[in-house]
Amino acid sequence: MILLLGASGYFGRAFADELRRRGHSFIPLTRRAFDYTRFDFLFDYLRNIKPVFLINAANYSGQPHDPGCEREREQAMSANALLPQMIARVCLMTKTPWGHVSSGCIYAGGKITEDGQERVEKDLGGPEIRQLFAAHPERFRGYSEADEANFSFRHPPCNFYSGTKALAEEAIHEIGQCYIWRLRLPFNGRDEPCNLLCQQPEYMDDAINSLSHLEDCVRACLDLWEIRAPFGIYNVTNPGAVAAREIVQGRIRAEQSQRGAASGRSHAFPAKTPRSNCILDVSKLLHSGIKIRTVNEAMEESLAGLRAALRVGKPNGFNN
Repeated sequence: MILLLGASGYFGRAFADELRRRGHSFIPLTRRAFDYTRFDFLFDYLRNIKPVFLINAANYSGQPHDPGCEREREQAMSANALLPQMIARVCLMTKTPWGHVSSGCIYAGGKITEDGQERVEKDLGGPEIRQLFAAHPERFRGYSEADEANFSFRHPPCNFYSGTKALAEEAIHEIGQCYIWRLRLPFNGRDEPCNLLCQQPEYMDDAINSLSHLEDCVRACLDLWEIRAPFGIYNVTNPGAVAAREIVQGRIRAEQSQRGAASGRSHAFPAKTPRSNCILDVSKLLHSGIKIRTVNEAMEESLAGLRAALRVGKPNGFNN
């Protein structure tokens, strides 16, 4: 039996779908049905049902007008930093292996090789950097799991959301049998508010980023558990990096040509807080034997799914 926390959220629903597809027996828990944020409740529950694995997909990323959680700091701190620490201790006491959905947003920038020397570039949005990436993507490398977070409370400026995610990793990475899965800017071929491809480009940065195809990366997370890969931190993104805003602009143009208007989500106003733009190195994931397609392959299929849905007149519920 697998226990899934945060089952009603964006990541939680994807984990539930994949667990069903694989035929796993699991219990999806939401806070409305069971307050797993209480230590005594969760401890007693785990002692009674004795799950073989626990997945923490609970997360608080803020409202559309507050993507950095600057106005909702209490909720973000509770869900993103304090809850994982409590879960880690409960799992340690009950000897339950578990996986925690984290984020690559704790980094800014990437590594660039120039004249045989590697340097860290924290701003991946400048025109010169984007031109260099377009001409020589092989000169760009991402942060590995061994690199210290550089977009966190310890290394400001950062937004509050990124700070809480970094705090959680610091607190739990050496406690018990735990996977820390770092996903990044999820996307797929469905029309969902959290899908990167359903955002309007004016509310996005021009920067280069690693991305996570939602279903690809959920499968990779579960694969790590099923093959019994060593516990620890794993960057779980599709190999490669892209300038996401350019891709979304392409999606908008496709919609305009077929509908006469763009249908992407728009926020009330652009975020004014610092944003994480970064490249993650997925060598550890691949060397563990996990197979995952490149970000360009995943993006091409996702955009095709969105366009196909438009052609058959399905403004909602796009299929991947």
